[in-house]
Amino acid sequence: MNIKNTVTLSDRYLRQAERLVENGQFPSIEKVIEAGIDSLMNDDPVPAGPNDPLAGMADEIRRRLATPRDQFIPMDADNMFDRVRARLDEKYKAK
Repeated sequence: MNIKNTVTLSDRYLRQAERLVENGQFPSIEKVIEAGIDSLMNDDPVPAGPNDPLAGMADEIRRRLATPRDQFIPMDADNMFDRVRARLDEKYKAK
């Protein structure tokens, strides 16, 4: 059952909700607000926008967790940073 209600949003939140709709992440502002309330009810983080740094960090952590063990850089405090720099140099020279 749907109940009609009026909600007042600050300019900041309204602009963000409109961006999420324009980007196709939600079909309407109503659905943006519902998703936010759902995430609060489920103790989930609020859905992230495309430029959310925390979402980017989470994606990077997931990507690194999927890295096969044979591609790990071994931890050796004496020369670890030199080896990481060398590996990055090799990677970017190849491009």
